[in-house]
Amino acid sequence: MPEKREYVGTLQLNWRGGYVVTDHRQLSADVFVPDHLLGDARNGQKVVVRLTQWKRYKRYPEGEIIQILGQAGDNDTEMHSILAQFGLPYQYPAEAEAEADAIEEGISEAELLRRKDMREVTTFTIDPADAKDFDDALSVRSLNNGDTEVGVHIADVTHYVRPDTLLDKEAFSRGTSVYLVDRVIPMLPERLSNGICSLRPDEDKLCFSVIFVLDSEANVKKYNIKQTVIRSNRRFSYDEAQQRLDTGQGDYAPELALLNSLAQQLRERRFSNGAVAFDREEPAFTLDDNGKPLNIYFKQLKEANWLIEEFMLLANRTVAELIGSLAGKRETPRTFVYRVHDVPDPDKMQEFAAFVRHFGYRLDVSARTTTAHSLNRLLSDVKGTPQQDMIELLAVRSMAKAVYSTDNIGHYGLAFRFYTHFTSPIRRYPDMMVHRLLKQYMKGKAEAPKEETEERCRHCSGQEQLAVAAERASVKYKQAEFMQGNIGKEYDGIITGVTDWGVYVELVENKCEGLVPMRVISDFYHDWFFLDESSFFIEGAQTGVKLSLGDPLRVSIAQADLEKRQLDFDIVKSDW
Repeated sequence: MPEKREYVGTLQLNWRGGYVVTDHRQLSADVFVPDHLLGDARNGQKVVVRLTQWKRYKRYPEGEIIQILGQAGDNDTEMHSILAQFGLPYQYPAEAEAEADAIEEGISEAELLRRKDMREVTTFTIDPADAKDFDDALSVRSLNNGDTEVGVHIADVTHYVRPDTLLDKEAFSRGTSVYLVDRVIPMLPERLSNGICSLRPDEDKLCFSVIFVLDSEANVKKYNIKQTVIRSNRRFSYDEAQQRLDTGQGDYAPELALLNSLAQQLRERRFSNGAVAFDREEPAFTLDDNGKPLNIYFKQLKEANWLIEEFMLLANRTVAELIGSLAGKRETPRTFVYRVHDVPDPDKMQEFAAFVRHFGYRLDVSARTTTAHSLNRLLSDVKGTPQQDMIELLAVRSMAKAVYSTDNIGHYGLAFRFYTHFTSPIRRYPDMMVHRLLKQYMKGKAEAPKEETEERCRHCSGQEQLAVAAERASVKYKQAEFMQGNIGKEYDGIITGVTDWGVYVELVENKCEGLVPMRVISDFYHDWFFLDESSFFIEGAQTGVKLSLGDPLRVSIAQADLEKRQLDFDIVKSDW
């Protein structure tokens, strides 16, 4: 029996029962489901099947239907199928929803009195236009000596979500909100995530805040971490904030300009210290009312995005430094949740450096600091070239994954010695853990248990990786769905992967990736090909034709397989 026991697939009924044709590539056989274990499932529905047995002499494993997801091809069904494939829930338990509904929305006078009142300070949020959960806000005011007070205000989620409640257990189980193409599956019920905790304008809200005093060169002169009450004056979208930065016109334009000036200095200093500039464009879709993709576009990051990013990074680093810097004053460091990013694997970086040399680029991997600066130069040099997306993707793959841990090893990509996640407790459980630990230590309470905290870190890191995989699967599905209407159409592409079963090609126009199968390559060139893995190409045995990573290839759309979330291409010509 395979280690994985539950699979998503499409049910095909016959007189004996039914077979579930699974979406999972590692289970090549269909799953037979006897009639009495079908439940209410109907032909053509997407279901979750649990394996019950697979006898050696049987061609097919046997299973039972444990969940009906809906009719195959329906948008909700397909999105729920993706979540089920990765073991992620798409509904909140009724008991936890009821617990959220019972939470008092108002703020008592006693609670106001014990907090720092910042409701009179100019405060606003900046988020995507379609965001509904606002878990961070910035306040700003100029001080008489020319310094600037900047408050980074984070929703005080743990004031409402108490340990060991159903809400807390469900949030921990999920670990994170999941962002599919057409929906958000929130970590917390919407009454909390979009209501009580969300920092909506013109409402008093409880926050956990880091309040900085910065000089004109963005040096932190002092800071305080306080539980506060705030009142946002304005909810900006990124585009609205950017318009004020570009024109200097509109409400709160001077305040935004001041914050942007400080943020740019923080950003410049961060990169001069060795941070790596990964700003890859992410695909997004224009969808109709039924979730069908009408268009693919790419989100562009601008100064308004970086403004928010820099102050969130500053708050996260400051909180981690506060706890981490105490390590030298104690026999053992305090147990804490760090966001860590290990140094790159030297062999992977050497391999990546060898690869980019094929395109005339140089990457210095001789030392940790030179690698970061050299990588930034490379990422800058490839911008606007046909190889940009592929080189950026391979650069990311050459790096270690960031994870949560109680053992601080620093954050290589950000060039921070101490770093944590404090700024998004509505959508990330580790941020809730950080809030609780901070409150605990600020009150002088006992040390948190390290082993238990580390186990929670591992769980949250795992849930984050599952969420990322589900998000990518939803993008792949929508790309395949979009390209269904373009069968036979020709596109220019770049080879982004070479394998012994074919080459992967990314289309220049919309960055959709698909496979040119080896049989198609062999038919086109009337030759058979072998893989040279160390040199990133496949080569024809008789013709000597080479197809290498980064080569241009003109292709046409042969097939858009929604079940596999995969595009298949035919070759039109091998140069353009």
